[in-house]
Amino acid sequence: MLCWINGDYVAAQNLRISPFDHGFLYGLGFFETFRTYKGKVFCWEAHMERLHTALAQYRIYMPYTENDLLKVVHQLNEYADGQDGYFRVNVSAGEHSIGLQPTEYSQPNVIVFRKELHDTPRGMEKTAQWLVTPRNTPEKGLRVKSHHYGNNVLGRFEMPSLAQQEGFFLTEGGFVAEGVTSNIFWVKDDILYTPSLETGILPGIIRAWVIKRAQSLGIEVREGLFAKEDIERSAECFITNSVQELVPIRQLENKQLLGNKGLVYSCLHEAFVNEVEQG
Repeated sequence: MLCWINGDYVAAQNLRISPFDHGFLYGLGFFETFRTYKGKVFCWEAHMERLHTALAQYRIYMPYTENDLLKVVHQLNEYADGQDGYFRVNVSAGEHSIGLQPTEYSQPNVIVFRKELHDTPRGMEKTAQWLVTPRNTPEKGLRVKSHHYGNNVLGRFEMPSLAQQEGFFLTEGGFVAEGVTSNIFWVKDDILYTPSLETGILPGIIRAWVIKRAQSLGIEVREGLFAKEDIERSAECFITNSVQELVPIRQLENKQLLGNKGLVYSCLHEAFVNEVEQG
């Protein structure tokens, strides 16, 4: 795997950062994951806006422009014979001595990783289960996509595989939150539901797209605080993220769902595929 770090293209096995990087010492780092479609990043501006919001909150200076990073993404695809890829743009605080001395971080480590996309058919269904691990709360305001991933790891440990399953977090208060690597939607009486950002979930890029597109198609969308029973009484359920897109859930614990035969899921999935394929 070829990567890019601080201006240089480097083989993955040769990537090196200092153990004094505060991304390692204190978990002070942020990232975005996405994929390309015919060489183009879907919702690139939204990904960069979310990243810059997190960096500004923690006073990390980004030395590269969005256009610089986009050129790197395109170049990494070119090195892979022009094939589309799965990307992670990672920004860690940079090297400093042990202790919380800096009042800002002016020299972060910026890495762009590229992986091959899994050859997974669209519309492939998953099952889901409730997690025992409660969803933790964000440090401040909206959740950011950071190196503080221990809560997600504990949730993942509860399942044998993320390839065929997803785990659903509840908040400490018992409200539906999000998946280990996804946002959650469900349908009851032709109304599309999803947890509010008030629950402390990540403001997902595809989550925002689904809400906006559903409303444009005349589908009523309700965001709020919901109990697990609300999903268990639904007809459809699906999850979203920027790499797996819209994934139908066919079963939640003992509850059978419509999976990829759900009408609302099918409508939104078709709209998504049409948009990304048309470029």
